Amino acid sequence: MTEPNRRTFLGMAGMAALAGTGRSASAAPSEKVRLGVIGLSTRGTDLTKAFVKQKDAEIVAVCDIDDAKFAKALQVIDKAERKAPRQEKDYRKLLDDKSIDAIVVATPDHWHALLTVLGCQAGKDVYCEKPVSHNVVEGRRMVDAAQKYKRVVQAGTQRRSMEHIKDAVEYLRAGSIGKVGMSRAWIHQVRKPIGHGMPGPVPEGVDYAMWQGPAPDRPFMANRFHYNWHWFWNWGTGELGNNGIHGLDIARWGLGVEAPISVTSGGGKYVFDDDQEVPDTQIVTWEFPEACMVWEHRMWSKHGTEGAGFGIAFYGDQGTLLIDDKGWRVEDGKAAGGKPKGGVDEHLANFLSCIKTREKPNADIEIGHLSTRLCHLGNIAHRVGRKLKFDAATESFANDPEANKLLSREYGSRIEMPSQV
Repeated sequence: MTEPNRRTFLGMAGMAALAGTGRSASAAPSEKVRLGVIGLSTRGTDLTKAFVKQKDAEIVAVCDIDDAKFAKALQVIDKAERKAPRQEKDYRKLLDDKSIDAIVVATPDHWHALLTVLGCQAGKDVYCEKPVSHNVVEGRRMVDAAQKYKRVVQAGTQRRSMEHIKDAVEYLRAGSIGKVGMSRAWIHQVRKPIGHGMPGPVPEGVDYAMWQGPAPDRPFMANRFHYNWHWFWNWGTGELGNNGIHGLDIARWGLGVEAPISVTSGGGKYVFDDDQEVPDTQIVTWEFPEACMVWEHRMWSKHGTEGAGFGIAFYGDQGTLLIDDKGWRVEDGKAAGGKPKGGVDEHLANFLSCIKTREKPNADIEIGHLSTRLCHLGNIAHRVGRKLKFDAATESFANDPEANKLLSREYGSRIEMPSQV
């Protein structure tokens, strides 16, 4: 496989921008949306399984840099008695295919923004897994590209399409638990340490140069490849970006806020003795003019908060509203609540519907960016080790070059995010 270089990338971006808006903008309601799935590890295969259940979708191409990742996704499609898609190891083959209406981005975090921007430029609508970006600047480029090329871009925060959570947010924002001064989100679970690795040979069938893509080169190490890339800043965003985005998106939605005025992170790597760079224990506080938001994770303990391993709580002066895997409920106030209703299937259906109607989806990319931005700000505060003041108008920190540098990233020699989309 020829590795992508900077000139090739920018040339493709320009050609894609001239490719028009694609067929999806004028697709008849009865047509099936033709999809290309990029990234076939656990999440990509799960999304493949969910999309083949949608009657108005057809997966026509699947793409991954690892030959070993195709089998499960193809098996899922075959079991659903759908036509076998073509297989590619180079995402550019999907972007160049004018018959593909939309791409599904289920790659590691460091590829999310680039593929979304390129997809928009190529006239594709995009379903992008969470967190939508690797850093704040890339997230803003995604919003710009979706708006410029009039694309439907749905973030993979499926709780935006769950009816019971919509009900909970409506109840909350009607003032039913009084003045809310604080929201908390958390996850507590036991992950296994990844050990200490050594550089080694790239497995047969893996295009490692393509996998690294925009990231600076790092030697191949098995313990920081599939899934474990989450725990390294070069490719991932830690547990805050991995699972925090789900809870923080609801917390931000419920509070009705956009940008914090400050952020502080406490915690560190206290339990794991391994190669991970990210904190295994973290508590982040974002301050808004009228409330604060808190995130907490422990990657080594499953003892929950408010009786749940994962959840979101809104603390009002007339009650507490809790959301977890059992649904939502109110404590210390007027009894109210509801059981879980909806999930990934409804989220994908919303995406497919919006491709045809050209309406904004439930988790439009701007929503995804604003929520993901909270994760990035929390990680930056952790990495610089101090409280940061955030200016929403410029999406930067006042008089803090060290922190501002982490709003973007260093790119490798192959490809990079263009300054203008």
